[in-house]
Amino acid sequence: MRGLKGKRVVVTGGARGIGRAAVERLLEEGARVAVIDQDAEGCRALNSALPEVVTVCADVADEAATEQAFTEIEQDLGGLDALFNNAGISAPRAFPELSAAQWRRTLGVDLDGVFLCARAAARRMGEGVIINMGSVSGMLGMPGYADYNAAKAGVIELTRTLALELAPRLRVVCISPGYVLTPMQEAEYSAEEMAALNARIPLQRHADPTEIAALVAFLASDEATFITGSNLVIDGGESAGGTASL
Repeated sequence: MRGLKGKRVVVTGGARGIGRAAVERLLEEGARVAVIDQDAEGCRALNSALPEVVTVCADVADEAATEQAFTEIEQDLGGLDALFNNAGISAPRAFPELSAAQWRRTLGVDLDGVFLCARAAARRMGEGVIINMGSVSGMLGMPGYADYNAAKAGVIELTRTLALELAPRLRVVCISPGYVLTPMQEAEYSAEEMAALNARIPLQRHADPTEIAALVAFLASDEATFITGSNLVIDGGESAGGTASL
């Protein structure tokens, strides 16, 4: 990708899954990368495999911890050019059984965390890009995920608003994947359920995290300098027929 070499990029939730794939792709493109993740063991494993990555163990839903993490990263990298706001959690639960505590925690990480990290990054960047992680779940109803769906819908609308407020200095974009084969996804579904899901997707499979990472790299690069305010869906055609709502 043109213009990624030397760019200083923060990836939240970068220890595993899509975040880890994005870290690896950004490094391949010559970027300098820092990771914020609440998973201390995952951060240690990442440091062992990729010692050039700056890691900070913090909960993105914690305002003070998030500000401290960005301060440390700014000092280590000497500035900031891009943020991939990827950290998120999900735990399916039928709405009548959804506790207020789970509701608050999911929105705390998946929506408040995006807000806190975007604000911290915007205050520290001269020019650059904020890439938020949405989901097709934020566009179409999906039973069992009221908290997650609401959070992701909020991320999509927050992205549009920030794109207007922060232009022309910063670009703000959203990525909305469908089903991606991540550890979080594998933990939620049995093999039989995964096969049934694949059958409903036009491309007949889950995305690989590296496919999402490729889009992140493109959006962070100088190849995407006229893209802002967009919600880019990457779901194998799933939402084209509304199958996400089944």
